[in-house]
Amino acid sequence: QGSKMAEDKTKRLGRWYFGGVAGAMAACCTHPLDLLKVQLQTQQQGKLTIGQLSLKIYKNDGILAFYNGVSASVLRQLTYSTTRFGIYETVKKSLPQDQPLPFYQKALLAGFAGACGGLVGTPGDLVNVRMQNDSKLPPADRRNYKHALDGLVRITREEGFFKMFNGATMATSRAILMTIGQLSFYDQIKQTLISSGVAQDNLQTHFASSISAASVATVMTQPLDVMKTRMMNAAPGEFKGIMDCFLFTAKLGPMGFFKGFIPAWARLAPHTVLTFIFFEQLRLNFGYSPLPNKS
Repeated sequence: QGSKMAEDKTKRLGRWYFGGVAGAMAACCTHPLDLLKVQLQTQQQGKLTIGQLSLKIYKNDGILAFYNGVSASVLRQLTYSTTRFGIYETVKKSLPQDQPLPFYQKALLAGFAGACGGLVGTPGDLVNVRMQNDSKLPPADRRNYKHALDGLVRITREEGFFKMFNGATMATSRAILMTIGQLSFYDQIKQTLISSGVAQDNLQTHFASSISAASVATVMTQPLDVMKTRMMNAAPGEFKGIMDCFLFTAKLGPMGFFKGFIPAWARLAPHTVLTFIFFEQLRLNFGYSPLPNKS
């Protein structure tokens, strides 16, 4: 009886909002790494190492400076991750369940879900980048948003509503690649491990699948991530468009597109692992059992 109950538990389905909640919980844990990644990407000369930058932030503004913009990070996850996880999981569950989806269908679905999530999450992402980079600016140039909602209101009032979607093309393109790298690869790796009998639907499998997916996602998204960060943090008129930003970054050489790769992976890997572990725990403990097929 006990094993039957355990088996039923692993078959529980996640609710549409679990991805956003899991992403927000993970963001609270990994925010300092995200902040370091943003500040490394926005320095053109690239002279400071992670250690030097960390020490500089701590000396100038104290330990709490590592959590600058955490409200925007949470807001971004509640919009971006709720949308992409919600679409991916809902559509996947609506398809016939008699056999697993082929990988290319998972990748297409993840790409569509990522595009929607990237667009919806752009305002939160914009405020997030600005708040994280604020402490690096001279005091006179700092925006000093009190929190994420204050940032959204001030951007709308001072720069216009559409400014909130500055960098939306880049953010959406990145979100497509990120969601393919994270959701479809995680799904496929986990399914392969379980169906082959190598692993079970447990914490170890969730960890192995998520860290593999994080590595794929970092390689796929880093060039776009660097350009997105530059465009969102740019002063008015600094870049004429995406191509101008691309050429500006290309002047640094090919590795200019992978600036901050190690902190990006070091931030994305724990964030991806925690997101999927939280998501799976929410599914196993608070998810629902699918209705039996009456046909």
